[in-house]
Amino acid sequence: MKKIKSLFALLLPLTIGSLSNAQDWPDVNHFTAENSKLGDPLPGEKRIVFMGNSITECWSKLHPDFFNGKPYINRGISGQTTPQMLIRFRPDVIKLKPAVVVILAGTNDIAGNTGPTTPEMIAGNIISMAELAKANDIIVVFCSVLPVFDYSWKHGLQPAEKIIALNNMLKEYADKNGIIYADFFSPMADDQKGMIKEYTYDGVHPNIAGYKVMEPIVEEAIKKALKKE
Repeated sequence: MKKIKSLFALLLPLTIGSLSNAQDWPDVNHFTAENSKLGDPLPGEKRIVFMGNSITECWSKLHPDFFNGKPYINRGISGQTTPQMLIRFRPDVIKLKPAVVVILAGTNDIAGNTGPTTPEMIAGNIISMAELAKANDIIVVFCSVLPVFDYSWKHGLQPAEKIIALNNMLKEYADKNGIIYADFFSPMADDQKGMIKEYTYDGVHPNIAGYKVMEPIVEEAIKKALKKE
């Protein structure tokens, strides 16, 4: 009986944690307080929401100067995949009434963070976000997925060609549908189609030097997007 009770005591917190994650799998409550504080944009304010994963989340942490003093709102959550972002797109993007949304997503899907997937499925989720944005008069910027040769937390997936295939799908859709495409992949890829080592600390996430490569590219994309208003 004591062994059964001990086992129950061990498993109970794990079960509660699993249920908690299942109840808010997309983490829609992550930014609830921050979103409430923002309120509607001020007259003349052109908000830009950055939707993404840890690459987006860490951007304002590693290089806050890029965000300071600008109407840039960071809504990246570490580890997230595109189906999770699609679910939280309304509270974290549409309800904030931005002029532009910058979508940088897909690498965690390829890593299998929330299960097996294909480039077609990932592109479909990103395109669905774009369609939601367009239906709410929000201009869309697609960002290419950054180059990765191997994932440090899941080795051997050979992601490079999958990333290239996904980027090609996003670029093709963007060209056909008047969406701005920010190409981070080309200037950041090495000859193995991974990230140039000077731009990353782990082969997946940019360091400050990497973000400084990305910033003028995304700012140019945002300028083009705002001209489409």
